[in-house]
Amino acid sequence: MRALAVETKESTGKVLCCAIFRPGGRKLLSRGHVLSDEDVRLLEGEGLAEVWVTALEDGEVGEDEAVLELAGRIGCGSLEVRLAAGGRANLLATEDACVLVDEALLRQINAGTTAVVATVGNFSHASLGQRIATVKSVPFAVPRRELELVLARLRERGPVLQSRPLRNPAVGVLYSDPITGERAKQLFESVMRQRLERFGVRASFALAVTEEEHGVARGLEYLLRSRPSTILVASTTAPAGPDDVVGRALARIGGSLERYMAPVEPGNLLLLAYKGETPILSAPGCFRSAKTNVVDLLLPPLLARYRVSGCEVAALGMGGLLG
Repeated sequence: MRALAVETKESTGKVLCCAIFRPGGRKLLSRGHVLSDEDVRLLEGEGLAEVWVTALEDGEVGEDEAVLELAGRIGCGSLEVRLAAGGRANLLATEDACVLVDEALLRQINAGTTAVVATVGNFSHASLGQRIATVKSVPFAVPRRELELVLARLRERGPVLQSRPLRNPAVGVLYSDPITGERAKQLFESVMRQRLERFGVRASFALAVTEEEHGVARGLEYLLRSRPSTILVASTTAPAGPDDVVGRALARIGGSLERYMAPVEPGNLLLLAYKGETPILSAPGCFRSAKTNVVDLLLPPLLARYRVSGCEVAALGMGGLLG
């Protein structure tokens, strides 16, 4: 990329290499602005006979073209790409979604010098129209060879992020207490409603059972018949674990334990299991308060019917101290 002075009347379509100010200090046009016919008339009216612009050299790609190419490969799913000012492209969610981020690939892309990518956090809930990522190139021009290296890595590895839609998610809730399930329901129902409303959902099915192995197992089997996106077990007892009542009930119905314990506070005593493709999440104590806890971190991917692995739960430790 090189800078050169051209006559203002011949500058339409060219890119400013420096900002232009009025004598009083008010900015007229920003660096990187593509000059239009209207801009040319404005500058001529200000008495500017020539302006400094940039010109691409062989083997270079303009910043706007570069970020659009990258943004088209960075993400997939329910999103759209919009060009923004200053060599930037934004990715916006086109419907309510969970954003999944390949953090290792993101670090590799950002280790280069061609462009940088900023995203929302992995497992984030995104609303319609929300910006979930932005791509920014080096100013003005990018060497085509360097851009192709980044694009080749994305073709090989896949996108950095996925906007996975939350379409008609259904939540089943099992309230349990050693004395009577209605006690758990009375304690937790209001907080459960607040928590689910953060993600635009309600409990589609709810049961209250006495917390003993047979009763919990029957309640889970009943909820599973409705094929929910996820089942939440709101128990008044702690700790949760493979050997407690909930854990034994899961084993009784043929559930498979995915993860016990999470590096998240509040929410250490998480138990995540699957019956077929349906996740079942128990987190004692997490339904007593509407404050953010491990349930809020895992609900977006589970509502998007993404199978969260034990390794992904283990990765929640960085940033897992929530309060």
